[in-house]
Amino acid sequence: MNKNDIKKIQAIVEFINTSDRALKNAKKLLKELIWEHWIKKQEPEFSLDWLTSYSSWEDKIIEWVFTWEEMLGTDWIKYSVPANYASKSKLVQWDRLKLTIKSDWKMLYKQIKPIERVTKIWLLSEANGKYQVIIDWKTYNLLKAAVTHFWVNIWDKISVILPATKTATFAAIENIVPDELKVKS
Repeated sequence: MNKNDIKKIQAIVEFINTSDRALKNAKKLLKELIWEHWIKKQEPEFSLDWLTSYSSWEDKIIEWVFTWEEMLGTDWIKYSVPANYASKSKLVQWDRLKLTIKSDWKMLYKQIKPIERVTKIWLLSEANGKYQVIIDWKTYNLLKAAVTHFWVNIWDKISVILPATKTATFAAIENIVPDELKVKS
């Protein structure tokens, strides 16, 4: 190894150290921004203190909260969740889940603690390219995957699931209300 190679290795080590410091600072700033502009506004109901994160052999295991199309993990990273899984599992905002990230980056999702829920019935509508229901004068978004999974059409009467004790912007589709029940209600 010549003198030039040693200088290159030292430069690479310095680049890595600088990058590590920059990444740590970026994560700290992002955490502060998220806290100031999103989470702090939802106090006292929003907290990640009750979630855990750990490793098991080569797997990384993260507990997280379902936020709608994503999960917010204990590491403050947002992980996307397959819409098919969310709709078929009838995930509701604030449900507690566990994500296992395998060494080959295969991701396994598991609902470990559903939030207390309430079921409401209303008509499916669409606005600005989003499927929605309006319940008690509040608009809730729906996953497109859930609408297609249940074969729901605009203005069909559907039952949806909402958190019973926390604020939400998203509802999960429970089912379509059969025509016989539509006439009676």
